[in-house]
Amino acid sequence: MQTALLKAVPKWGKVRDPEPYVRRILAHESISRWRRRRWRETSTEALPELQADGGDVDSRLLLRQALGHLAPRQRAVIVLRYFDDLTEAQTAEALGISVGTVKSQARDALARLRALVPDLDDDYGDVIRSGR
Repeated sequence: MQTALLKAVPKWGKVRDPEPYVRRILAHESISRWRRRRWRETSTEALPELQADGGDVDSRLLLRQALGHLAPRQRAVIVLRYFDDLTEAQTAEALGISVGTVKSQARDALARLRALVPDLDDDYGDVIRSGR
């Protein structure tokens, strides 16, 4: 918030209605902070245990490749909604977008995944087909 106020001070005398101006700065700063945070790596002393569930590696690779063909926002919505199991509201808050945008991005992304991987196995296919 302090960064937003610092950015608003030089233009303060020229701004007619400061509240929406500062809100927009806050929103942009929030998005910038989120973008910086998501690429930051954290070091740990011990590596986490990898789960060896014996699932179909080929289908996971197909899904991963298909996700790579999605737009970045669509990919983020799909991963947060269906793999991190967040609600639409939580996803919208995490990405700094509206719930309606989450819904439309998920719908478009699922349609694209259905087109890219029509015969994906049942592990992921139920999510892709149902749009849950």
